[in-house]
Amino acid sequence: MTNVIRRPLGLWLVALAVYAFLYVPLIIVVVYSFNDSQLNAEWVGFTLDWYRKLFHNDEMLRAAGNSLLIALVASAASTLLGTMAGFAMHRYKLKLLPLLVLTPIAIPEILVGVSLLIFFVMLNITLGLVSIALAHIAFCIGFVAIVVRSRLSGMDESLTEAARDCGATPMQAFRLVTLPLIMPGVVAGALMAFTLSIDDFVITFFTAGANASTLPLQIYSMIKIAVTPEVNAVSTLLMGLTLLLIIIASKLAPNALRSS
Repeated sequence: MTNVIRRPLGLWLVALAVYAFLYVPLIIVVVYSFNDSQLNAEWVGFTLDWYRKLFHNDEMLRAAGNSLLIALVASAASTLLGTMAGFAMHRYKLKLLPLLVLTPIAIPEILVGVSLLIFFVMLNITLGLVSIALAHIAFCIGFVAIVVRSRLSGMDESLTEAARDCGATPMQAFRLVTLPLIMPGVVAGALMAFTLSIDDFVITFFTAGANASTLPLQIYSMIKIAVTPEVNAVSTLLMGLTLLLIIIASKLAPNALRSS
């Protein structure tokens, strides 16, 4: 007979409160994106007008396109470089390498933003989409490296050694054995990099310049006046995009969102 573990009622209440704190605000944002009112003070009625206005808002669409382009470029580049960095940290055990890779994610974002701004000005790089993408790549590499390194630490090294014993070159062993085994970590790192890039505000604020706009910057400029349902609508679409990416990743790499 299977023993049923009974957990205290207080534990269930605490868990319920935590989940409510995390998800109830998101649900409110989604619900009020369909509110037929200029304000979010009370529910007036159902409407899709805010989504129609959103898709006819050229500034918002341009900002969303910029954010999507930057996130794709930053996630692709940081995934490649972060995977290489994670593999190097796992294989060579250099004391200085983890410090160099992980420092950008350990220090405050505002300091990273100011430092990159000064760096771009010193190199006479025009602030815009390119500078934002470079800043996001530098920031996201460390996150990808951590995920890939943790995946490598749980991998059986004898499999790579067996491939080498069978005549595979180091590159072939990595491509045919190591990379497929760590692919869930690579996919998870890419998703993390994309999410961090598409909703970053602090670093983007310092490296965007005057002529470049991203979705977080555009939303910030709108909420300085009032939080309208149009902001809720774009936030809902952003949440939907994130969920879609998770579903796609679970199909491409079924173990990407599971523990090793």
